[in-house]
Amino acid sequence: MRCLIVSDIHGNLAAFDAVLEAAQGYDQVWCLGDIVGYGPDPRECIQRLQSLPFVAVAGNHDWAVANRLDLDEFNADAQQAALWTYEQLSPAERDFLAQLPERLVIGQFTLVHGSPRYPVWEYILQPSVARANFAHFDTPYCLVGHTHVPMIFALTEDGSRCRTYAPRPDGPLALADAPRMIINPGSVGQPRDGIPLAAYAILDTDAMTLAFHRQPYPIEETQRKMDEHALPRRLSARLSFGW
Repeated sequence: MRCLIVSDIHGNLAAFDAVLEAAQGYDQVWCLGDIVGYGPDPRECIQRLQSLPFVAVAGNHDWAVANRLDLDEFNADAQQAALWTYEQLSPAERDFLAQLPERLVIGQFTLVHGSPRYPVWEYILQPSVARANFAHFDTPYCLVGHTHVPMIFALTEDGSRCRTYAPRPDGPLALADAPRMIINPGSVGQPRDGIPLAAYAILDTDAMTLAFHRQPYPIEETQRKMDEHALPRRLSARLSFGW
């Protein structure tokens, strides 16, 4: 099976559509949460995902918009965007977000948004945090989002160390090279690694390979819509820089 792995779409339809067009030929979409939040097209992103063969887990922004998380946990810009997003969605769409599970297990893969230890909230950016999280899932591989940064954490065979890798743009990663991994495909709608291109990955479950990709999209289209809806200017401006 060929799976399109996406995370942190954040209501950025232009980025999501660019990824869907570039990926092509996938059998299923695996979404690691935060379909909405920040961006100007929350309804359209939900509907686009629902039109595809997909599975999805809950992100913190998804649950905030669905009133399952307290907005006091978010910064002022995220709060403003969440309140605006709530008003754009129908009750059925908010219910869809509310019903997203915290965790899914599909074959050899565990899917969460933040971390296997704290599925909706924890950021995995350091090897020490990743190392602690390997005890919280039983499958060989865990797919996460939330940080908006593509990254791989691999546990050594004896379990004593956790190594960190940047994704390789020159070809697919052979998952068999490490017995256990935590893998982040990066963000579709708001990358934060200094590269203002939509990030996604393609998983081949037959060959057990994972390929990371970046895709340009019309950033100015998303920024124009955000300005039209008076969404926080900082959220719009950062799209140009990938921060």
